[in-house]
Amino acid sequence: MMNWLQNLGRKGLLLFEGLGRAAIFFVGMVGGLGVALLRFRLTLREIYSVGVLSLVIIVVSGLFVGMVLGLQGYVNFAKFNAEESLGIFVALSLVRELGPVVTGLLYAGRAGSALTAEIGLMKTTEQLAAMEMMAVDPMRRVFAPRFLAGIISMPLLAAIFSAVGVLGGYFVGVGLLGVDAGSYWSQMQASVDFSEDIVNGVIKSAVFGVACNWIALYEGYDAVPTAEGVSRATTKTVVRSALAVLGLDFILTALMFGDI
Repeated sequence: MMNWLQNLGRKGLLLFEGLGRAAIFFVGMVGGLGVALLRFRLTLREIYSVGVLSLVIIVVSGLFVGMVLGLQGYVNFAKFNAEESLGIFVALSLVRELGPVVTGLLYAGRAGSALTAEIGLMKTTEQLAAMEMMAVDPMRRVFAPRFLAGIISMPLLAAIFSAVGVLGGYFVGVGLLGVDAGSYWSQMQASVDFSEDIVNGVIKSAVFGVACNWIALYEGYDAVPTAEGVSRATTKTVVRSALAVLGLDFILTALMFGDI
């Protein structure tokens, strides 16, 4: 019994120690954002790395998700002769939920894992220690530009995902299943509210960007400087980022659209 309590206490202390280190790391990154804004060329390079290079998987996934929504929505709305509501269903599903959430999951799998591997390799080869010896702050030179680039890229990627998804739903609903094109767009324009739906979707994706990039950069920074340690850190990034996105999505949805 005592051994069980000791193990539980030890794990609890390690958990709080890790949370404390992550919080200190986050404060350090936030403190370096000013320098990242002044030296925006570094941030632009990272936006290309985490944002532009993720466009292919975002566009392809958005297209197929929109096509599936169009097909499933038509099958169900046709039972009630409400095919004209297909545009509302596709747009609200993407803008409110699927756009930010699926983009966050894809971002964690593609860009988040790459960030963790990159930072872990820099730690393994002692590049971060070399920067500190040359009086270069890694927080400002390495971490802050990548953190800012992820925060900027995530809402843009989510917007592209949603826009392509709407086009995918249009292709299936209007092009293949015969829904009236005017009804598809007019119902969508009449029901999707800019401040309530689009802005809240952007806020969601920005929060997911903060969480995913914080986890990815911290896991790389905290990785054991071995090949196995970097591999384990990369796996932790994908798993923890996915859980963070799903958990935050519930909280944000409850605050934005629920009665909580």
